[in-house]
Amino acid sequence: MKTYLVTGAAGFIGANFLKHILKKYEGKEDIRVIVVDCLTYAGNLGTIKEELKDGRVKFEKVDIKDREEVGRIFSENNVDFVVNFAAESHVDRSIENPQIFLETNILGTQNLLENAKKAWTVGRDENGYPVYRKGVRYLQVSTDEVYGSLSKDYNEAIELVIEDEEVKKVVKGREDLKTYGKKFFTEGTPLDPRSPYSASKAGADHIVIAYGETYRLPINITRCSNNYGPYHFPEKLIPLMIKNVLEGKNLPVYGKGENVRDWLYVEDHCKGIDIVVNSGKIGEVYNIGGFNEEQNINIVKLIIDIIREELEASEEYRKVLRTDIKNISYDLITYVQDRLGHDMRYAIDPSKIARELGWYPETDFKTGIRKTVRWYLENQEWVNEVISGDYQKYYDKMYGGK
Repeated sequence: MKTYLVTGAAGFIGANFLKHILKKYEGKEDIRVIVVDCLTYAGNLGTIKEELKDGRVKFEKVDIKDREEVGRIFSENNVDFVVNFAAESHVDRSIENPQIFLETNILGTQNLLENAKKAWTVGRDENGYPVYRKGVRYLQVSTDEVYGSLSKDYNEAIELVIEDEEVKKVVKGREDLKTYGKKFFTEGTPLDPRSPYSASKAGADHIVIAYGETYRLPINITRCSNNYGPYHFPEKLIPLMIKNVLEGKNLPVYGKGENVRDWLYVEDHCKGIDIVVNSGKIGEVYNIGGFNEEQNINIVKLIIDIIREELEASEEYRKVLRTDIKNISYDLITYVQDRLGHDMRYAIDPSKIARELGWYPETDFKTGIRKTVRWYLENQEWVNEVISGDYQKYYDKMYGGK
């Protein structure tokens, strides 16, 4: 039996990863999952309430910075894999309060690494390096933002041509390949973070690599493009736009909306992480992305168009509308002052994970964004709980404040 320690599994990507591995291994292979989350503002146990009923899952309300508690978890459980999603992760919040990002994202990561090293060490080799229990691995979930910002070389996107046959699998079945620039982030791109958030994630990546080099700890790092999909906290771009459209509220867009992001459906990301945990080469970094570049303003317009189409086609969906359907138009778009130090363009090259591990995203953006809109239309109870803050009471309800 394999035991996963998954931190931040009450958050957006972590929760989707938990759902993925439980479903994948159901009835096939015995696994156990220790969920560690301190339930900050974006941690929602309601998101994983069904998973918490699964006998394979144990929840620990623990801060990854807490050395004693993290040590206790390792001592009580024969952990095979650590998958670290836990992080302060909103750029705007990092601009307002950088310190908490440094504490959680760097010091918390180091605490996990140190406890994993102690728990997994079974001896020393002839050169004094630790020897670890067979089959263990630490995976750090990182972000493309650690690479900094790419130039936007074209005001209008041009066709993206991919020659490599293995990499073509990444874009299988897609006909709308395009790019706004000449360069992409690769695993060899120097880290050049521009915000307190990305600097804290880059610092975490460096300490993970340091543990791999200095102590030969079996580590991997994945760096993903912007995720979207179910259970995304409503302060993020796509769920915020969906929420505001349904309420007939203004849609705030930074600057002129010309910044470009590379989008990845969260379920595809989770499958990529799972592949790296089980098959990645120890010590390697893998970029996970899908060649899905788009300007923010075009994302917002697409969301407006899809919501209007879905509402016009479904009487059931119209029940969640809090405004007149006639109000759903581009007129809701409101341009606001740009974010401080706003990176212009992110674009990941996932060629390495495609060639070496056979991963490719199964969900093209047009399909994924429509699935996402429908999920939010069908799960307004979850959205309302998050907006009201009631989700923060879930832990006390389930565990009696313990």
